[in-house]
Amino acid sequence: HLVLLFSLFLAPAFADKESQKTTQNLPSNNASHKRLKRDWIWNQMHIKEEIDTQLPHHVGKITSSVRNNNAKYIIEGEYANTIFKVDESTGDIYAFERLDREKKAEYELAALIIDRRNNQSLEPPSKFIIKVYDINDNAPVFVQKVFNGSVPEMSPVGTSVTKVTAVDADDPTVSGHATVTYQVIKGDEYFTVDNSGVISTTRPDLDREKQSTYEIVVKAKDAPGFSGDSSTATVIITLSDINDNFPVFKQSSFHFKVPENISVGGEVGRVKVEDIDEPQHRNTKYSFVRGDYRDTFEIVANPYTNEGIIRPKKPLDFEKVAEYRFDIEATDPTVDLRYFKSGGSRSISTVTIEVTDVDEPPVFTKLPYEFKVRENDPEIRTLGSVWAHDPDAAKRKIRFIRRRASPSGDYIRVSDTGIIQLPKPLDREFSSSFNITVAAQEMLEDGRLSDRESHAHVHVIVTDENDNAPELVYPEEPRVCENAAPGKVIIRISATDRDEISPRGFFKYSLATEDSNFSLIENYDNTANITVRYGQFNRELAKIHYLPVIISDNGVPELSSINTLVISVCKCDEEGNYTFCEERAKQVGVSVQALVAIFICIFTIIVIVLLILLRKRHKKDLSDLGRSVAEIHEQLVRYDEEGGGEMDTTSYDVSLLNSVRKNGMKPEAVPYPYAQVQKPPGNMTSGAGEMEMMIEVKKDEADNDRDLLPYDTLHIYAYEGAESIAESLSSLASGSSDSDIDYDFLNDWGPRFKMLAELYGLEP
Repeated sequence: HLVLLFSLFLAPAFADKESQKTTQNLPSNNASHKRLKRDWIWNQMHIKEEIDTQLPHHVGKITSSVRNNNAKYIIEGEYANTIFKVDESTGDIYAFERLDREKKAEYELAALIIDRRNNQSLEPPSKFIIKVYDINDNAPVFVQKVFNGSVPEMSPVGTSVTKVTAVDADDPTVSGHATVTYQVIKGDEYFTVDNSGVISTTRPDLDREKQSTYEIVVKAKDAPGFSGDSSTATVIITLSDINDNFPVFKQSSFHFKVPENISVGGEVGRVKVEDIDEPQHRNTKYSFVRGDYRDTFEIVANPYTNEGIIRPKKPLDFEKVAEYRFDIEATDPTVDLRYFKSGGSRSISTVTIEVTDVDEPPVFTKLPYEFKVRENDPEIRTLGSVWAHDPDAAKRKIRFIRRRASPSGDYIRVSDTGIIQLPKPLDREFSSSFNITVAAQEMLEDGRLSDRESHAHVHVIVTDENDNAPELVYPEEPRVCENAAPGKVIIRISATDRDEISPRGFFKYSLATEDSNFSLIENYDNTANITVRYGQFNRELAKIHYLPVIISDNGVPELSSINTLVISVCKCDEEGNYTFCEERAKQVGVSVQALVAIFICIFTIIVIVLLILLRKRHKKDLSDLGRSVAEIHEQLVRYDEEGGGEMDTTSYDVSLLNSVRKNGMKPEAVPYPYAQVQKPPGNMTSGAGEMEMMIEVKKDEADNDRDLLPYDTLHIYAYEGAESIAESLSSLASGSSDSDIDYDFLNDWGPRFKMLAELYGLEP
């Protein structure tokens, strides 16, 4: 009703405003002529939704002050001439459909008046709005069909769980049309809901372990006093867990069997409890209630399974205790006592552990073993013994064996009965202590050794005897200026002793001879100073001085050694700085391994050299004949060489040819690789005959020796055949096949052919 009254007051004002706009927009033909004021006139238009009377429904009427019999009303705009239509004569507007405010609450249209004859506008158009009034025809609807909520169990009354929401599509500006109220229609004995939709608890004893989820139904409807439909929604509420329950043993007693050789910390067994709280709230602690075995066993809770794991804290022994029995209790220190359910009994269970017998290795009676022995004492052969026994009822015999030794070597032995023996005296300077590992094994009934053994560590300490003289710690090269003054400290020396030095022990230093320009002064801190006695050294007489120093210890017996200190005499400037010193040859030590390596290398080189020489000698013997042929080839093959004239007497070494002839070597009869040609016999002379014989021998060697190269001079050009017009191109065969030729004409060819003339000519 208030909205309707407001619309009635607003309509005239709106109409007046529109008329003013119309008046302002009208054109004027004359400034002095004024047109009459024209206004649109209509009532405020509104209509209720869902009117159940017959269509059409009258909405309102538009009216204009224009007085024209040909005037015609029309409307334009949204849904004009579809849902809304106007009577063109009277201006009445009708709705031809039932309206729903929830779909559309108002419609904006425009009113026009025109001349029927020419459709000219008689008045500017004016906009108006048709409002649809709400009739509260919609029930509240939940935004979702199922809601979820959670609340800790055992929460106090009024604890908020969750919130539900429903919306009403009706006009919220109309009182009571869009107001929603809520009500729990299922589960109201556990939960309630207020008008804002907040669900809360109504009981303080909601126990998750009894019921973990609740499904309630909430109804939403219009405000009281208004009729209308309602809607419902389902709310699923889950109780979250709190730690309000103690663990309970699943069994009243537990029985375990375990071998006696179980390792310390190994698992004997597991006891199980039941905690109805969720895993994150299970913090079981186990404790002993009765039984004096807290020092033998411990119970540790597994954080994942909540089980109690029983472990031994020390070795078990079947022969001593064969069975253990004790009571344990399971508790949870993190339980919230505010919600603890009183009246429950303590969770206690009995545990029985039965120890079974196993074949155990021998047990040493003492660990570890330690012995002391003087070094280099030949009389001590036995240090003591180790002992082990069989812990089992069989009580077998034990055999002892040495397993490991440090340092390695046969320094300490162990007999089968466990006696520690020394095969030879020990040297403390080699090692001040010796360690061995002794294994004890049981001897079975058939004489074999058991595969189970135990070990003991034996430590032998070697006490020191004064058997080493002190030695000089050689400093860097000591030097002294040739003009050094008396008392000048040259160097401070110290000593070392491989034997042990008592805290109060000091070395004693002295010079082996007093006949020197040096003196020794002890510092009584195991060091001594070498000083200049007289001064003024003469480099011309001695540039290096060798000073023997005696060093003694205070042991029993007292031992001493003579050590030589090499002192160089140097030239110095006025300030005492060394300017020139003699270089001393430094001793270079070479280890035995290096010497062996050097000797092996030298021996290898010698062997290789000998093999090379023998090979060359062998090749020389095998190639004597080849060497002669090669040299002859060098002399004879080059038949095209003209020579160096009369003075050239070394180009052709005839003596080499003669040496072959004198050796009288005959070739072996082998098949000829080339066809043999019968040469006609010729007359031989003394000089040419010898040459002919030598050449024939060489030809036969070349023809019959398959290993030699086929020299073209001998093989190809040796003989051209009887029918050859050119005859032989070589002069090598001329001595035998062409003996009728006179070579004396060579004497007429000049000095360059003198050597050939002497070889082949008949005349001297």
